[in-house]
Amino acid sequence: MSERRCAVLALHWQVNVIKPEGFFGGMFAEPVARSGVVERAARFHGAIEEAGADVVHTRFTVPEGEGQLVRNTAFMRAVADAQEAFRPDAPGSALIPEMQHPTNHVVDNQKLSGLAGNDLATWLRERDVDLLFLTGVATNLTVEQTARHATDLGFRVRVVSDCVAAADEAVHEASLANLDLVTEGRTTAVEAVQIAYDH
Repeated sequence: MSERRCAVLALHWQVNVIKPEGFFGGMFAEPVARSGVVERAARFHGAIEEAGADVVHTRFTVPEGEGQLVRNTAFMRAVADAQEAFRPDAPGSALIPEMQHPTNHVVDNQKLSGLAGNDLATWLRERDVDLLFLTGVATNLTVEQTARHATDLGFRVRVVSDCVAAADEAVHEASLANLDLVTEGRTTAVEAVQIAYDH
């Protein structure tokens, strides 16, 4: 049997989510900057890659024709109405500079879960990945949605608690508490790197 591997799903580290000029900047930019999560996550991605794990970035983008976007929530309707800002080559869709690395694999979709509407789950299984570490913004949106989805797909999931953030600290903590129940639980960046070396 092949040796099992781990990988990082780095969720929505893009200008539209993280930076003040991004579409969701008014909601996330200030709390993200205050938390220091970008710097911690960038260090973690580099360290765990040295331990042999793949780092996969997911971007929320909307191609011409809307791809697989479904306007079934207020969130998705708002994005659909502003879809020009989410075109794959739009400035807001770009990964933030701190997260741009030539060895990273980048996957786009039009879903809240990083594993929906693309072939990422297959890509991971082909590499014998069974354990996923999640980083990204926001904890209660793409991170929680992806964590639940990944668990249902049969992956082991650990949310890297010091490498995720939300617009509100109480919401962030509540989301992590929920995920402790439906995944293998949270971990820290330092712990995750050690797990990767041991995996």
